[in-house]
Amino acid sequence: MNIFTVSFFGHRMIDRPFPIEQQLEKLIRELLTEKEYVEFLVGRDGEFDQLVSSSVRRCKRAIRDDNSALVWVMPYETAEYRDNEDAFHNYYDEVEVCGASAGGHFKGAHQKRNREMVDRSDLAVFFVERETGGAYQTMRYAEKNGKTIINLAYEQE
Repeated sequence: MNIFTVSFFGHRMIDRPFPIEQQLEKLIRELLTEKEYVEFLVGRDGEFDQLVSSSVRRCKRAIRDDNSALVWVMPYETAEYRDNEDAFHNYYDEVEVCGASAGGHFKGAHQKRNREMVDRSDLAVFFVERETGGAYQTMRYAEKNGKTIINLAYEQE
């Protein structure tokens, strides 16, 4: 089976979520119809991640849900996860703890997790409007490593 992996990164706070959600749904629909199997990798660290997860779930229900997985990649296991494990497994198709970041210092864990996600992706989708923060640093990493990138912040009309 041909697995196409997509990772998503964006700012924690989103000013105008509706147009971004529309862009996400268009992209996700294309991937679900054109690819044999799609692995959608997300964090759970802010508004953009929430938009991605809800868009993937909505598209899977509307189009097809037999050729994809919504995967939450945690930088390390949290108390929130342990206390709500069943709910998280009901929402996400898969839940992973990133091995590269789980054993390190928590301050660098998100960056390590993000780089691991980029490394395993065929496509990295961003919503980056500012040249600061973790999403921006991850986009720079993806660019330096020759990854195919879409920045939804520049695709808006």
